[in-house]
Amino acid sequence: MTADHVFTALASPARRELLRLLLDEGAQPAGRLAERFDMSRPSVSEHLKVLRDAGLVAETRKGRERHYRLEAAPLMDIRDWLTPYERFWREKLANLTTLLDEMEEDGAPGDAS
Repeated sequence: MTADHVFTALASPARRELLRLLLDEGAQPAGRLAERFDMSRPSVSEHLKVLRDAGLVAETRKGRERHYRLEAAPLMDIRDWLTPYERFWREKLANLTTLLDEMEEDGAPGDAS
């Protein structure tokens, strides 16, 4: 699955909440997941399908029920994609901290000292 599919799947607050539930509470049947939402069961099933198609959840059948579990590998791919941006902002914040420390040492304008 491509990063585009994963980002598209993550764009929906309902799908992010489904992932959070699966992370916090483990694998669950679709019906139990649907009970947690103020939307129809077919709508929740459609959200689960998008997550499954993006590789973010796996589905297994147990009798008549479909159980879903979190698949974290695509999220790790997104994390890897985001890492350079995280480093970029970490450097910018470190530079800002250094600048503010230097301004404090030099006595910023308006200081009473």
